[in-house]
Amino acid sequence: MEERKVVLVTGGSRGIGKEVAEVYAENGYDVVINYVSDKTDVEGIKKEFEEKGVKCLLVKADVSKAEDVNNMVESAIAEFGKIDVLVNNAGITRDTLLMRMSEEDFDKVIEINLKGTYLVTKSVTKYMMKKRQGSIINLASVVGVVGNAGQCNYSASKAGIIGFTKSVAKELASRNIRANAVAPGFIATDMTSVLSDSVKESINAQIPLKRMGTAREVAEVIYFLGSEKSSYITGQVINIDGGMVM
Repeated sequence: MEERKVVLVTGGSRGIGKEVAEVYAENGYDVVINYVSDKTDVEGIKKEFEEKGVKCLLVKADVSKAEDVNNMVESAIAEFGKIDVLVNNAGITRDTLLMRMSEEDFDKVIEINLKGTYLVTKSVTKYMMKKRQGSIINLASVVGVVGNAGQCNYSASKAGIIGFTKSVAKELASRNIRANAVAPGFIATDMTSVLSDSVKESINAQIPLKRMGTAREVAEVIYFLGSEKSSYITGQVINIDGGMVM
């Protein structure tokens, strides 16, 4: 019997991260889900995945803290012996205009989104390099490409992830480790569900496909980038945005 592959998804207990974990589980991967808040029903997610016939390890960790990250990765290796795919999804927003943005609001977003991606990637790639294989997918955003008023901190973190991804791809290609990023546009999640109908309509009017994307549509691209079907793709940023940025 072929050995099952293992995926680690940061921020994997809700939204796009949970959808990513679900797609990998449906395709027979054992799943490591990182979460930071006890408010999420992570045990329910674990049960749901194990009913699909795959193993699921839950690890609580703050991705902006090196000790937490290293403990998380060591727990995953102790459980499964390897990590084949890493999805750096954990992220936060603290939106406000630049003139009103506190230093804390700027620092926290950079710490979780950008530094967190660096810390987890660094910790996981030690093990990927020994196996001489692996795929890393980082969550960027279209605002990291084109910017957005009120999101200087978030846009900077996501633009940083794009540059980081390209550099990692160049460094690790000789070890058969690929690194790519996805840049979602407006995706229907809990964060967008609170918007009024008029705001949603004005957003949809800016999108050539005239609708928001779904978390599943993002997750399917991330699954493709983690699979052997994308074995000759590295260092790329794929916009999943209904044509907003082209």
